[in-house]
Amino acid sequence: MSFHKPISRRTMLRGAGVVVSLPWLEAMFGRRAVATGAAPQQAARLCYLYIPNGVAEGAWQPQEVASDGTLRKLNPWMKPLQPFASEIIIPRKVWTPRGNGHSAGTATWLTGHGYDRREISAGGASADQIAATSMRGKTLLPSLELSMQGEGFFSNSLPRNTLSWSDATTPVPRETEPRVIFDRMFRVGHGGLSDRSVLDAILEDARSLKRRVGTEDHRKLDEYLESVRAVERRIQFADRQAERAAANPDLTKSLVRPPAGIPQDHGEYMRFMLDMIVLAFWADATRVSTFMLDHGQSNRYFNFVSGVRGTWHALSHWRDASGKTEDDDGVTSWSSSEEKRDMYNAVTYWHHRQVAYFLGRLREVREADGGTLLDNSMIVYGSSLADGHEHSEKDLPLMVAGRGGGTIQSGREIHFRRDTSMSDLHLALLQRLDPRIERFGESRTPMTELDG
Repeated sequence: MSFHKPISRRTMLRGAGVVVSLPWLEAMFGRRAVATGAAPQQAARLCYLYIPNGVAEGAWQPQEVASDGTLRKLNPWMKPLQPFASEIIIPRKVWTPRGNGHSAGTATWLTGHGYDRREISAGGASADQIAATSMRGKTLLPSLELSMQGEGFFSNSLPRNTLSWSDATTPVPRETEPRVIFDRMFRVGHGGLSDRSVLDAILEDARSLKRRVGTEDHRKLDEYLESVRAVERRIQFADRQAERAAANPDLTKSLVRPPAGIPQDHGEYMRFMLDMIVLAFWADATRVSTFMLDHGQSNRYFNFVSGVRGTWHALSHWRDASGKTEDDDGVTSWSSSEEKRDMYNAVTYWHHRQVAYFLGRLREVREADGGTLLDNSMIVYGSSLADGHEHSEKDLPLMVAGRGGGTIQSGREIHFRRDTSMSDLHLALLQRLDPRIERFGESRTPMTELDG
């Protein structure tokens, strides 16, 4: 291990119109801190991943749990998450006592309050924005609010499209285009830079920094910058595909394309957005993010998933197979409620695959403390509805991934004896970022069961 003069944690690579944050490096701690193990503890990151429409009854229940709560085997619909069983917690009997449903539940999933439609009020600031306030000044961006581009009748509904609130009546805008998110993290100003690589712009500064860091930091820096370059290549490819389609009149007529920069393939688009969060956390551009994997009453067709017919919202009402209810599209029907439930579960499975991809990317990134980005994160994944058909608010499908910098004991199911407010979970995570936070929503008691 080679040591060089410590560099500031706030060091950034700069070029014409470009600023690139850096990941945690040993050179930011100095010889003595690294040698004695006294390097500062890695910053914890907080991320909320939201899915609408709930899940079918039993679809979130682990298949095999030891007597001490250890997760041994997840069920078939959660199989993509099995490789992360030792790094997740599944809390049972958690609910949102003040807000529930497609609109009110979505709008208040992170506020712990009820939704007042007349005043457009979510009752208070959301957990992510409280966390962002405590992080203000420590990172380039206080937080990132992301969402997939909406589809269906409710794609313009305010409460169904809002997780984050800066205060009771002020929703925080969401970003839906990977290019915009990328530019927020790595570009400043405007002009001709849209056709230039970020890394090309800061190349000379990067070379200078490499001469000041040790071998291990040199490797980490190369790995990080190559990840930035990979995202750029994907954005450039999407641009070329958009230009190619626009130049083909027949294709243009037959294909309804999303706005430039958004991949046509839904899975590719979602992974692109998840990659943005990984880059943001890796670069310490922000430590707080929310991502709506769809809006709160998604009518998106998942016919691209093998064996699935109909919209996600229609499938969530899986006990009605006639195809003639107000939740259906008037075209699709099913032979039985069992068939419809299986398709509903297939959509759940598909989203688990995307989340598993995200957790895998976080686990690949090694940080200066020897742990992974997943070790130093707190990822909450779930819905504001339990069983979609019943619109139930109790025993919500929730998962907490990551170890919060060693403060969370993972690999367990926590089965509460009585209904427990999700506000207790929010408070427990917020206190890991800022111990001065004493209450959240109606809760003054954090969920101590997470403790490692």
